[in-house]
Amino acid sequence: MLPNIDYSEMPRALQHMLERDQPAKVLPLSRRSFLKFAGIGGLALGAFPHLALAQSVTALKPTQQPSAFVQIATNGEVTVIINRLEFGQGVQTALPMILAEELDADWNLVRSRHGSSDAAYHDPFFGIHITGGSNSVKNSFMQYRELGARARAMLLAAAATRWNVDVATLRTQVGNVIAADGRKLGYGELAEAAMALPVPEKVELKNPKDFRLIGQPTGRLDARAKSSGKQDYGIDMHLPGQLTAVVARPPVFGAKLKTVDDSAARAIKGVKAVFRLPLDRGAEGVAVVADGYWAAKQGRDALKLEWDTASVEKVDSTQQLADYRKLANEPGPRHFDADIAALSTAPKHLEAEFIFPYLAHAAMEPLNCTVALKDDAADIYTGSQCPGLDAAAVARTLGIKPEQVAMHVQMAGGGFGRRFASSSDFVVEACEIAKATRTAGLNVPVRTIWSREDDMRGGYYRPMHLHRARIGFDDKGKVLAWDHVIIGQSITAGSVFEQFQVKNGIDATATEGMRDPYPFPMRLTVHHPKLNVPVLWWRSVGSTHTAFVMETLLDDIARATKQDPVAYRMSLFGDKHPRHRAALQLAVDKSGYGKKRLPAGRAWGVAVHESFSTVVAYVVEASMQQGRPVLKKVTAGVHCNLAVNPRTIEAQVQGAALMGLGMCLPGAAITLKDGVVEQSNFGDYTVARITDMPAMEVHVVPSAEPPTGMGEPGLPPLAPAFANAIAKLTGKSLRQLPFNIS
Repeated sequence: MLPNIDYSEMPRALQHMLERDQPAKVLPLSRRSFLKFAGIGGLALGAFPHLALAQSVTALKPTQQPSAFVQIATNGEVTVIINRLEFGQGVQTALPMILAEELDADWNLVRSRHGSSDAAYHDPFFGIHITGGSNSVKNSFMQYRELGARARAMLLAAAATRWNVDVATLRTQVGNVIAADGRKLGYGELAEAAMALPVPEKVELKNPKDFRLIGQPTGRLDARAKSSGKQDYGIDMHLPGQLTAVVARPPVFGAKLKTVDDSAARAIKGVKAVFRLPLDRGAEGVAVVADGYWAAKQGRDALKLEWDTASVEKVDSTQQLADYRKLANEPGPRHFDADIAALSTAPKHLEAEFIFPYLAHAAMEPLNCTVALKDDAADIYTGSQCPGLDAAAVARTLGIKPEQVAMHVQMAGGGFGRRFASSSDFVVEACEIAKATRTAGLNVPVRTIWSREDDMRGGYYRPMHLHRARIGFDDKGKVLAWDHVIIGQSITAGSVFEQFQVKNGIDATATEGMRDPYPFPMRLTVHHPKLNVPVLWWRSVGSTHTAFVMETLLDDIARATKQDPVAYRMSLFGDKHPRHRAALQLAVDKSGYGKKRLPAGRAWGVAVHESFSTVVAYVVEASMQQGRPVLKKVTAGVHCNLAVNPRTIEAQVQGAALMGLGMCLPGAAITLKDGVVEQSNFGDYTVARITDMPAMEVHVVPSAEPPTGMGEPGLPPLAPAFANAIAKLTGKSLRQLPFNIS
């Protein structure tokens, strides 16, 4: 844990979040928090029986009780509350589909909205609020099925009471309870009566063969609003009397102010307040509060600031790479420690160095947070991946209790991990601004907005990494010894997750994706240098670099031993990795790999990788045009077990593949010179655009097993598959992202 910070107000289950052998305990929901649901948008099914009835089921946790998750209006409209942040991954549709399946709801009448920081919305597995690690559907699949089944059982019981019949004689169908004699009652007619009934502890779930929603390609509930421009995001928040704040940030991370001349800023029309501000990681800044964003920005532009950067490290990317190369030769802690003596006697050898730059999250919606202060409470409006963690940070910052913080989770326009920092940096900053604004005599809500430049230059980043590999293998491609080194900053060191993720000095996020599923004798040494650059998880985390290393080196070995890259991988999988085999075979079959003739100047590329319990294989077609690599077509084979919404899975894989392609394009790197980030906007930091998108097909391996993660797994294998195709065309193995063809 971070030193000198009291985490006693945080969920106790955070201390056990990685104890995967058993579900984490969940804090009980306070009466005040639960009663909030009673008057929101219709009738809350269940009527809080755990509060009102002595015979209520006490064995059920808040996460298991439908009163916080299902609201049925008198017209039959069903609102499903989701326990995750929706920021493009489709959980606002997938989770309601799961619940509505067991509820037997009329899908045309199903709506959804975000939850809050109440304990009911904890991840049922980790016991904290979290949207990340592609765990939303994976961890809440059974939870939402049981919630829907419990709500359905209560509706049936209410109908049985009204008709004075045996509940066993009743059935449900598309939002109605139907009696044996054909009588029918809509859910809306029964909701109020159902509110008075206890919540059943045990319920019978549907046989998957009877699913009518789960597994069907389904349009997203938010599609119309987003495609028409009507969807509101956190940045669109407008409260009565609200002001807007922007912050002048130091050019070097952690720097403080020497002098501030704000006279010109205060003279800008609409500017209401200007003040110095403590920022994340010990830095200082200046906040400008105005009656709108443009006035606040003009005020910030008018500031005359002098910064003290002498006492902070000034990272330089060129020197950093040189330092990493030196460090690669030093001994260090080992993640794998196989005997590599066979390196000296192996008939074939391969040595490689890989370089991966810092990457920005670059979400379409920059960071923002609106804070409305009251005498002893606060309302927070933001797109948060961890509202419980953020609520605890708000409480510490404002000197109030966590239960006095109301988190209003907003739709977010992307995030890719940036909205879940254990420091809660942008939320804490917004609270500091709101507090100072109130001290200045302005008792109004304040919306803090980061500009695109703030967002890109203000951290956090996917860490820069260097890999070194020395491999010895025989004429048949059998790896006899593999010596490997990874150098890169730890993402979790110094955070609340360090004690769970860092073992023997090695951050598990840096090594995920190395070696497995391939049976290689590997010695893996890891170095985590400390630098003055803030780092954080980025979509698919360690697999962003480990998949590229593993899958391109596999192709190198296959070429060196004159083996087909698909056949080589299949031989390595053997019988121990059927999901990898199935995903790759599906992609091969659907692409026509090895059967159809490609146009002249075009080559196949292959890669397969497991991340977040899902396997994605890509077979791609690529070419070189005017010396530039061009991705022409992608065929995906996906093994994510049961596909809740195949349409969302297709969209997730398409989006992840495009983001993976973006890592390959010229300019897709964050670099520093004298401590200053050199990129500031999409003009000098490349992200893949729709014009870069290749033709793409996504195919899912049929399965009835519980679903696995889907938000991130589509990203890691794209870049290596593309690189492998280009290597066939040019005869040169690519060792760097973005691609360096020279």
